[in-house]
Amino acid sequence: MNTNRLLFFVILLSIGLSSCKTSVPDASVEVDLTLAGNPIEPYIYGQFIEHLGKCINGGIWAEMVEDRKFYYPITPVFDPFGTDSSTFWGAGPYQFVDASPWEIIGRAGHVGMDSIRPYVGRYAVEINVPGDGSKAGVQQHGLGTILDKRYTGRIVLSGDGSVLPIKIGMASGQISTIVAEINVITPEFQSVPFEFDAPFGGESVSLSIYSEGKGTFQIGTLSLMPADHMNGWRKDVVDLMKQLNSPVYRWPGGNFVSGYNWRDGVGERDKRPPRKNPAWTGVEPNDVGIHEYMELMELLNAEAFIAVNTGLGTVAEVAEEVEYINGSTDTEWGEVRAQNGHPEPYGVKWWAVGNEMFGSWQLGHMPLSEYVKKHDLMADAIWKIDPDAKLIGVGAIGEWSKTMLQESADKMNLISEHIYCRELDSIPEHIAQIANSIKAVADAHRQYMSDIPGLAAHHIPIAMDEWNYWYGDYIFGELGVRYHQKDALGIAKGLHEYFRNSDLFFMANYAQTVNVIGCIKTTTTSSGFASTALPLILYRNHFESIPLQLDRQFEDLDVSVAISPGKDKITIAVVNSDPGSKEVAFDFGNVELSKSGTLWTIQNNDPEAYNEPGKPPAIEIVESGVTLKQNRITVPGYGIVMVALDIIQN
Repeated sequence: MNTNRLLFFVILLSIGLSSCKTSVPDASVEVDLTLAGNPIEPYIYGQFIEHLGKCINGGIWAEMVEDRKFYYPITPVFDPFGTDSSTFWGAGPYQFVDASPWEIIGRAGHVGMDSIRPYVGRYAVEINVPGDGSKAGVQQHGLGTILDKRYTGRIVLSGDGSVLPIKIGMASGQISTIVAEINVITPEFQSVPFEFDAPFGGESVSLSIYSEGKGTFQIGTLSLMPADHMNGWRKDVVDLMKQLNSPVYRWPGGNFVSGYNWRDGVGERDKRPPRKNPAWTGVEPNDVGIHEYMELMELLNAEAFIAVNTGLGTVAEVAEEVEYINGSTDTEWGEVRAQNGHPEPYGVKWWAVGNEMFGSWQLGHMPLSEYVKKHDLMADAIWKIDPDAKLIGVGAIGEWSKTMLQESADKMNLISEHIYCRELDSIPEHIAQIANSIKAVADAHRQYMSDIPGLAAHHIPIAMDEWNYWYGDYIFGELGVRYHQKDALGIAKGLHEYFRNSDLFFMANYAQTVNVIGCIKTTTTSSGFASTALPLILYRNHFESIPLQLDRQFEDLDVSVAISPGKDKITIAVVNSDPGSKEVAFDFGNVELSKSGTLWTIQNNDPEAYNEPGKPPAIEIVESGVTLKQNRITVPGYGIVMVALDIIQN
């Protein structure tokens, strides 16, 4: 054999040996199917909606008109020239009082606020039409419509027949048209329906209501919704919420509930009084109350979780609310509920006894020693009405939770905790902080069980009924922040921490579902999932329910494994906080798995990537088939990967 042939065989041998080598994985995980934890409760995938910003009003609720009950007066500050006041709208000092979104059409002196005979709330709008052929009325800008889409509305009017017809117009830019005419009016307020197909599409459409006749008319209130609304709820948003598949929704607050009177949200919708939001900015029209919320729960096939007012509310008011919701028609308030259209009791099981009463910002805040007494009175009153009610007490790790558990453990079924995380410069640290906060809560409660006599035997699980990231500009209204790929990674890692502590966490409620630190974002005409919605959907729909204890975790990789109750399926989930791809090897011992299964990936190379409603998403759940080789899974940089496999029964 000559030298060249020898060299050739050496090269071939070298190549062959190289091809036989197995690369070293970035992480190795041993999985023992006998090391099972407590089942993951479906309530871990709960949600929370509050009357705040554009979560309900301006988000899920389909109403398009702001301040439709005229809480704010539409009187100009002054009109020194005595001319068309709309000329000065938005120009320097020529502004309307407070925050009314309405403008005057015509001379300012021809439009006023009637506080003597309002239809609802403080004011009706009174319009005096001069009879010289000029317009007198009101208008509102910034509505969103879709071209040729059907819209339905109603307007509550009273006045002189000589003002007819009253015209309802729409405008976009310099183009305007009449979409409906009202040809009936009486001296007493009456509601008149109207409908039209939108002549324009866009998010800067104006609505006008005016007359060119002669005389006086009053507008008590009005409403405008897309015709495809679902009992008043916005169809496109409800469709997204159905994909979230949350089993439970906490409502109506949040800080809002500590100043909320539940009676404001029942009865004829147009007659419910508008109120200044007690905890946040803006006006609460009270269009969404108990009945509407319960109808939403029915649409979503979700359970109700109602917070009661232990701030400014009284024990009697809370007891009456529970009776209104769950009492039979033989009770005083159950009969009132029946008169309002729902004879059968709603059968609500979950009740938050107050919200964040530990905080000085909370309406009705009081010292802990006093609040414990109030909580106990509330609990007794609720259980007197409904002995089957499940009560969630207010907690906050530290002295507050410890005292509540020491003094009132027999007056609650769960205890609430809240966590919010800000933005951190380090991407891995930003991703990790949600899970770290969840672990801190778990560690504190394990210590309480050790320190408080009898608590371990009388175990009180945790409801983390508010948890999320909260940082950045308010792009989608009040608290309407934007979420990125790094936040989706953090939410997934947080879910893993709930799974690792499934003996403690019974419920968690992502806050808040729509716009307000929400996983769904909307404009007036479109909606879509923010990045944080995607892990909630993926894990809720595909991750199995029996978590397994793993031998270790890793710096950049967070691994969670669960099996089905029948032990015939397994899911593996990995969160990669590093920009580089990682390979994870799994050792399942003697358990044999199918080599082929389903793979889901949520990934973007840019941790700052985000989705925007109305545009193609930058971040999605991508599903595909997968064939495992040597029980290894590749996780792309800044990615979430889940694999589902069958367990082969021997």
